[in-house]
Amino acid sequence: MARILIAEDEPRIASFVQKGLSANGFTVTVVGDGPSAYDYATTGGFDLMVLDIGLPGMDGFAVLSKLRAERNTIPVIVLTARTSVQDTVAGLEGGADDYMPKPFRFEELLARVRLRLTSERATELTVLSYGGLRLDLRTRRADVDGRTVDLSAREFALAETFLRHPGQVLSREQLLSHVWGYDYDPGSNVVDVYVRYLRRKLGAERFVTLRGMGYRLDAV
Repeated sequence: MARILIAEDEPRIASFVQKGLSANGFTVTVVGDGPSAYDYATTGGFDLMVLDIGLPGMDGFAVLSKLRAERNTIPVIVLTARTSVQDTVAGLEGGADDYMPKPFRFEELLARVRLRLTSERATELTVLSYGGLRLDLRTRRADVDGRTVDLSAREFALAETFLRHPGQVLSREQLLSHVWGYDYDPGSNVVDVYVRYLRRKLGAERFVTLRGMGYRLDAV
């Protein structure tokens, strides 16, 4: 089930979109200001964002620009009352995947949401990014805050597992099965050792230990 973030400060429109998407099987979260839109888009594990331009605190253009500057690739459909050609061009050139003027029909928005999600899933995922970390799965290159970092094959595989589950608690058993395989000794401390390696190379504050549960990748 796809998770959709709605960033809209008009309660009537936000409720209208939320109810419609929820009725069509999507899990929906609504925020009403720019800073919250940015925070949720970077830490919430959403599959798509519906973004209003006229948000308080930080407008939608600024939110989108900041996300794209950090190589966050979340698909974004812009909703706006600004219908000039200049605004449309600014939104698309700023990294929006689609642009819908208000007022709009829900059926059209739903069609665009489904099309965008289908397109994203049909395209082979070659880059993972979250909270300043970026992995290029094709070139096996790792970047942290714009700086290239050398990772061993096993370190890269562990980092990839975390980036595929951002903000989620992963047990040692899950990490062992994903990176080392099910035949690996479950009593081994190899996960802890390699998490220490990643902390040294990618930032200790990103990898949070939850005693008795496992590890979680956080945005910083």
